[in-house]
Amino acid sequence: MLEQYVFKNQKRLRCGYTTGSCAAAAAKAAVQMLLGGGRTEAVELVTPSGQTLFLDVEDIREEEGRVCCAVRKDSGDDPDVTNGILIYASVEKTEFGIRIDGGEGVGRVTRPGLDQPVGEAAVNSVPRRMITEAVKAVCSAQGYEEGILVIISIPEGKALAGRTFNPRLGIEGGISVLGTTGIVEPMSEAALLDTIEVEMRQAAAVGRQKILLTPGNYGMDFLRDSLKIDPYKSVKCSNYIGESLDKAIEIGFDALLLVGHIGKLVKLGAGVMNTHSRWADARLETLAASLILAGGDAGTAVTLLGANTTEDALDILNRCGWLEKTMAVLMEKIACHLEHRTGGKLQAEVVVFSNRYGILGKTKGADALLEEIGE
Repeated sequence: MLEQYVFKNQKRLRCGYTTGSCAAAAAKAAVQMLLGGGRTEAVELVTPSGQTLFLDVEDIREEEGRVCCAVRKDSGDDPDVTNGILIYASVEKTEFGIRIDGGEGVGRVTRPGLDQPVGEAAVNSVPRRMITEAVKAVCSAQGYEEGILVIISIPEGKALAGRTFNPRLGIEGGISVLGTTGIVEPMSEAALLDTIEVEMRQAAAVGRQKILLTPGNYGMDFLRDSLKIDPYKSVKCSNYIGESLDKAIEIGFDALLLVGHIGKLVKLGAGVMNTHSRWADARLETLAASLILAGGDAGTAVTLLGANTTEDALDILNRCGWLEKTMAVLMEKIACHLEHRTGGKLQAEVVVFSNRYGILGKTKGADALLEEIGE
């Protein structure tokens, strides 16, 4: 067990190691046995982050000309669906080079824009490098100069794939072998941001110049049911609005349309670009300020500040006849903060809705983008 910890939200959380580390360690152990190094029941692996892991080797199978073994994934305190599963490596000799492929339970890439080309096994670049380096080190130590074929398999992968982003990303038949540092940091934002970037790059790879974002399932349902747009044309950006804007500029999109529920997107009116509640709230304060700027009275603003939810605050605004004007001010504030974040390098438009009132407001160019994206 890896004894490495991080502190998140005032909690001490144990780190784990990635599927990539497991695959590399299993491959290293299997090659050691294949080349006559004796039965290997534990293996040492140095991760890209410089952390040294000592991992147990399980389910060793030695056959004529082939060795297969596994390392068990440990995600630490991260809520990872792959925690506890076995990652297998099967190795055999070939004429030259080190070739890596995926077997049972490892997904296959079916769409452009991912880390691996279409048709390849979803074993990402860093795990491939880790596997290659581990195998080369063993071959060098054993004086072996010919080739090795490495097949990574994850028997539980196909069943687990539906609980990951893989089907949405166009990875079929299993899960991916991932990792950039070799270490799993609990509750890491990096994994979510990586997924958002992958989806955005996929859209760019098929020629899209305008990207559609929505924070989550509310937005996807609204796209489908109210705007009649295929929700799978969108990228789920979760709470990471600012980071998604930055990434859209980096990738080179011309325009971005964000469609989301008032409960999250109202925060943009205060310049809050990460809408998770632990970072900032400001929902009711932003609505109250927008009401005052629209010409509303202080008494109604105080009532808004006592509302339980943004939907309840909308009811208050609707009853007193200030909903439309307040939303108009809010959309102006949102547009201003988006312009500031993007620096004018990207056309960024927003549609804000509620479950009770439907579309509450749009920035000036939102309709044109909606029409173009919906085609």
